Amino acid sequence: MAVFIEVKDLSLEFDGVKVLKNINLTINEGEVLGILGRSGSGKTVLMHVLRGVEEYEGISGQVIYHLARCGKCGHIEPPSRIGMNCPVCDGTLTPFEADFVKLPLHDLGRRDITRRIAIMLQRTFALYGDDMVIANVVNSLTEIGVNSEDAMGKAVDLLEKVQLSHRMMHVARDLSGGEKQRVVLARQLVRDPMLLIADEPTGTLDPRTAKVVHDVIAKAVKDYKMTMVITSHWCDVVEELADKAIVLEDGAIVGEGSPEKIAKEFMKLVCAVEKKSDIEVGDTLIKVEHLVKKYISVSRGVVYAVNDVSFEVKEGEIFGLAGTSGAGKTTTSEILMGIVQPTSGEVNVRVGDEWVDMKKPGPECRGRAVKYMGILHQEYGLYNHRTIIDNLTESIGIDLPYELAVRKAVNTLASTGFTEEKAKSILSKMSDEISEGERHRVALAQILMKEPVIIVMDEPTGTMDPITKKEVTKSILKAREKMGDTFVIVSHDMDFLEEICDRVALMRNGKIVDIGAPATVLSKLTDKERTEAAAGS
Repeated sequence: MAVFIEVKDLSLEFDGVKVLKNINLTINEGEVLGILGRSGSGKTVLMHVLRGVEEYEGISGQVIYHLARCGKCGHIEPPSRIGMNCPVCDGTLTPFEADFVKLPLHDLGRRDITRRIAIMLQRTFALYGDDMVIANVVNSLTEIGVNSEDAMGKAVDLLEKVQLSHRMMHVARDLSGGEKQRVVLARQLVRDPMLLIADEPTGTLDPRTAKVVHDVIAKAVKDYKMTMVITSHWCDVVEELADKAIVLEDGAIVGEGSPEKIAKEFMKLVCAVEKKSDIEVGDTLIKVEHLVKKYISVSRGVVYAVNDVSFEVKEGEIFGLAGTSGAGKTTTSEILMGIVQPTSGEVNVRVGDEWVDMKKPGPECRGRAVKYMGILHQEYGLYNHRTIIDNLTESIGIDLPYELAVRKAVNTLASTGFTEEKAKSILSKMSDEISEGERHRVALAQILMKEPVIIVMDEPTGTMDPITKKEVTKSILKAREKMGDTFVIVSHDMDFLEEICDRVALMRNGKIVDIGAPATVLSKLTDKERTEAAAGS
């Protein structure tokens, strides 16, 4: 295979912090390169440098594209086409090299190259949300000069290629995440790309949906004879799709080789979670006694969401509420936070040396306790158009002097697992400029900025990939160690609960069936419960 891209001694610095360090890499034409790395390792930055549509001040080294270019019309093809006739005019394709580090953005040669580079990102779907799927693809075709009569037929062909012809008339914003990614791919295939850059394209999707998207991507790469660079936290994706792989760690390549070998090395590198430190828990902080919450249903009559539940949580403990969907765990946590009023029973939270009745409203009762409690929902949200420092300081609702705000933000981020250097480097970034794992830690830091004593986390791992899940585990353990906070974690992710919790309560049909050590309690799950939990139901 001909050499397509050569990266030589590539380094990149933002605000005095090196995010890429002496990257040396060769990508051959038609090859699929997999990039593994934990959150903040530099994967996304490297992908954007390869894409070539941004200019960077603190960049050095070389990113050389080896290509074939028509001297007559400027059309670009992969290097294997050198000496052949141009498919656009009657010119001849001759050797052409372009260094994205040296060439300015407005250079015509560089722009000709970037027009034939496709990109898929983790969360940025870049669709016309209110238009139908077919219109989204037609728009992309007309933007590159295809006449409207031909565009419709071509759009249908492209949607068939990405297995989405059955959604042509759907409004784009009403699609699932996996379907949106396939529309994005169809829009990108309009370019007849030489290179597909796929940066965590299925990072927020469940494994079943992700598999469909991966299969579609793999087929498109083969059909269009594309070169591809893909990042993923799912090692099996890299093993399945890539021809070779690298591991990025702190901006540097620390491993290169076959996907199977690199995947094993990477899992060893990142998946060892520090064992729960031997933190001595304190006295009882939360007391729940004979808690009942019932609803009246027209079709089912009286429904008990929570039925005579009792438990205690100690100060500094990580306590889990486990169970499948409908077990009653989320309702229990909402009652605990004062969001839902119970039908009967007692919920008391200790504030200092005094007990507060969470059933009673008012500033001297529930209002007094809630000030020291925080909840992190599964669908947490950061302010997209605010910097990280703004996200953190605005969450506490106090106008702090800037120097104090930065100091508090850095200290809080450090308590979730960021190094001090890394914490300082992300303060000026927007939330969409950091990785999914980093966003989750910032969301946790938002809660910690309010200095809570009790933190309730509702399904904190959701459909996370295994690597991000490990990072979340580490951030919770780190926060408990540094802040001494108490955590109540609601989850159907049994492996996660077993790894992180000191004790777990297993709920079934609104009742607690067992409380104790995670391994012992979770061993009592039925096969059906395990299947439902694994499916995320």
